[in-house]
Order: sequence, then structure tokens, then C-alpha cells
Amino acid sequence: MTATPENVTGPVAHHAEGPVWWPAWGGLRFVDMLAGDLLTVRPDGAVDRRHVGDVAALVRPRAAGGFVVALEREVAVADDDDGPLRPLARLDDGPAVRLNEGATAPDGALYAGGMVTGPGATASLHRIDPDGTTRVVLDGIGCSNGLGFSPDGTLAYYVDTAAHRVDLLDVVAASVDPRGLVGRRPFATIDPADGVPDGLAVDAEGGVWVALWGGSVVRRYAPDGRPDAEVRLPASQVTACAFGGERLDTLYVTTSRQGLAAGAEPEAGSLFRVEVGVRGLPALPFAG
Repeated sequence: MTATPENVTGPVAHHAEGPVWWPAWGGLRFVDMLAGDLLTVRPDGAVDRRHVGDVAALVRPRAAGGFVVALEREVAVADDDDGPLRPLARLDDGPAVRLNEGATAPDGALYAGGMVTGPGATASLHRIDPDGTTRVVLDGIGCSNGLGFSPDGTLAYYVDTAAHRVDLLDVVAASVDPRGLVGRRPFATIDPADGVPDGLAVDAEGGVWVALWGGSVVRRYAPDGRPDAEVRLPASQVTACAFGGERLDTLYVTTSRQGLAAGAEPEAGSLFRVEVGVRGLPALPFAG
């Protein structure tokens, strides 16, 4: 792939993550995770910030309007972009775990996973139903990261960064299994020399685009798990990606400058966009 990414925002974030396109927002929103901020990109590339807490782990639209956001150890909702947050669910895996990425499922539930921040702990992937009921879907996780769904909604692609893998799960009705995701098995294993898997996005052809932290790249995996395309970025810590634009044919990519020396990688912390020749899937709203 020869397309050259365009820097949309400049280095506006310390640790940019979790981009999502939603037309009612006017376009793209992402998080500056450890600053606890939601960032909305205006058409001219300027960025509006809203501070929501010590951590802003992920944001998704709500079907009824407003948004749902995962904070350090809880999930909250707002009824509109400027409205106050209302607590919905507490997700506490212990003092050495904070929330770190997730996604909304085809049935309208939210999945949010944890990241271990200290010794002797493990994290979980949680399901949050629209009424605020929670349950553990997976445990023994090191760093819960990207989650996306196949075009037909029958499969989920999931990253535990510490395992150096993208895994597959089957999507089932909550009446069959209240976790909604079952049957975890490997989809693609990433050589640590290439970076470690972080966020992901699924395109309309079933390809899985995986951000590789430390690898300066987003790599596409075909539906059979074979790598078949790459986008190179001018920043090593590539965190996540999402499709956007009116036709969902632009890949947006977030990057981080966390832990970098002053002056190193001047474009790190920017949002990029690139035309990759395939359309993505629309965001799935939270039903709560």
C-alpha cells in the first residue's frame, strides 16, 4: 500500500486512543486517555476538548443521543454532548487495574476491558448491558485492547496486548449466554519485533486493521488471518484506528507520545487519516 497518511491535528494529545466516527457528532471523536479528555475534531482540523475524569478509556455514541464513556473504573453516560455525566456501572478489578478500550456490540451492549498497572493483578473484559448490569466475559487479561465485529455481526475480533494476538470470539444472543461473546481462539499472532497489537477496526470486506504499538504501522489482516496490507506512520506508538468520512472510506489513526523523550517523534500524539481503498463499517451505538 502506497497511500501516505495525512496529519490532521498535529500533536494535540499525550496518549491519543479510541477514534470513532459518528455523523451526529459532526465527525470524529477520540480520547486523550490519561488526560481524561474527549477530543472532537472540527471540519477545519481544530480540536475541542471536554474533560471527563482522571482517565477517558473509550467513548461511543448512544442510540438515544449523547454518549457513553468509560472512565478509570466506571462507565457513565451523557444525554447530549454538553450534558452532565451520569454513573451507569462500576467495573473494579482492583487498585492495580484501570479501564482501557472496548467497543459496542451489534446488540447494543458495551464491552470495556481493563489494563494491569501494577504487580500481582489481572484484568477482565466486561459486558455492560443497557440497564447497567455487568458481567465478566473474559478474565486473566493483561491489557484489554481493540475489539471489533465482523460485517455480519457473528464474530468478534479481540486484542489482549500482553498475549501478542488478535483472537476470535463467536457472538451469541444474551439469552444463549449472558456474556454475549464465547469460544475464544487465535486469529492472528504478531511477532513482538513488529510491535504489539493495540486497537483495531474492521472493514466492510471483513479485513481487520490492527494498530501495532512500537511498530509505526497499521496492518490489515484478511478474514483468514493473513496479513495483506500496511499503512506506515511517522510515529512509532500507533494506538488505534477507525473508519470515517461520509462514505466511511477514510482510515483515521491515533498515535501516542507517552514515554517519549522531549523532541523525539515530533508528530507523535497526532491524529492521521489515509485513504486505504476499502470502506469501513458504521459505529455501533450503545443502547443504554
